Amino acid sequence: MKHRMTTIRCLAAGLTLALLAGCAAPTTAPDMRTDRWEAQQERLAELDTWILVGKAGLRTPQESTSANLDWSQHPHYYRMLISGPFGSGRNLLEGREGRFSLTNANGRFVAETPEALMQQQLGWSLPVSSLADWIRGLPADHSQYQLEHDDSGFPQRLEQDGWQIDYRDWVEVESLWLPRRLIMEYDDLRVTLVVTEWRPALDD
Repeated sequence: MKHRMTTIRCLAAGLTLALLAGCAAPTTAPDMRTDRWEAQQERLAELDTWILVGKAGLRTPQESTSANLDWSQHPHYYRMLISGPFGSGRNLLEGREGRFSLTNANGRFVAETPEALMQQQLGWSLPVSSLADWIRGLPADHSQYQLEHDDSGFPQRLEQDGWQIDYRDWVEVESLWLPRRLIMEYDDLRVTLVVTEWRPALDD
């Protein structure tokens, strides 16, 4: 009987410690506190060079498909390699100081805007001119916009140029919070972009 009471006391003590430990655990991730987004604004605005690897899902009333995206961004040049089911194999989109080209198995094509180029050659288009800002969680500076924030102060929904961008997930890379998953909609076109690797080039 004495042994049994000792065992019960030990179990009760262990349960009490476990409950106290559970109460002490934080209920929200401290890195997502409200001031984190405000604190990184200057660094985020200055970020103009990165490598991004991910997947893009495309959905229209006629089809639903996806492709791989390999994006290299520099101040005066960008390169997007789109490969996979949608499009026609491998499509290399390049932009340099107002000149845009798309190269695939059928040749090399040029147009006045990257959107027009993709529409002509692929039959659909991404908002490339604004995407470099949206992918950082920022509105583009060329037009009006509406931006909503979540409870932590991070962008949640952006409306600009007829597009609606919903930010669904974030990842911290080199002490900078960047979008990991976003959904972009324009009329009946829905694009889901999931970033599997962010490699931002940040100044020390």
